[in-house]
Amino acid sequence: MLIASYTLFKVNSLWGFVRMKKYQTALLIFALVLFLPLQSASAKEIVGWVEKVRLYPGGLTIKAKIDTGAKSSSLNCNCITPIERDGEKWVRFSVTNDTGKRIFLERKIIGVSTIKRHFGESQERYVVRLGLCLGSVYKETDFNLIDRTGLNYQLLIGRRFLEGTHIVDPDSSFLTKPRCKRDFLHE
Repeated sequence: MLIASYTLFKVNSLWGFVRMKKYQTALLIFALVLFLPLQSASAKEIVGWVEKVRLYPGGLTIKAKIDTGAKSSSLNCNCITPIERDGEKWVRFSVTNDTGKRIFLERKIIGVSTIKRHFGESQERYVVRLGLCLGSVYKETDFNLIDRTGLNYQLLIGRRFLEGTHIVDPDSSFLTKPRCKRDFLHE
């Protein structure tokens, strides 16, 4: 009788232990599912709908509108002139910030994008790759070049640049300054 009671006690204890482990495992899985997305989101930098950014090459600081409605980024350029260099198509252009500082750039044309305008008309634009620092994030990204003279912002930053690294707070502006590690080499 004593052996049967002891065996029954061991089986019940073991079953209780297994059940407890199942609850602990379920609780752990629940906690991971609940908190991992928060951890991922907190790793992203929060920016406002307008921010100061730094453009490379040149290190020019410009005000940019964060445009989550656009896939690609657009840069206001003056004097957009196609040129040929070593048999390849390049473009020469200038960029001026809101304080009047101007840089001249020559970049290889990596494509031509067709942008559908709000009033239904399509427009073709040269696409070049430039470096951009937004907050602490530096990325090289594609920009379509357009004369945005008369518009409020020299630069529109689209979703392709923002994905995986930024969250936009539409109620705020100027939450961050360009502070990429790359900046320390150029200041």
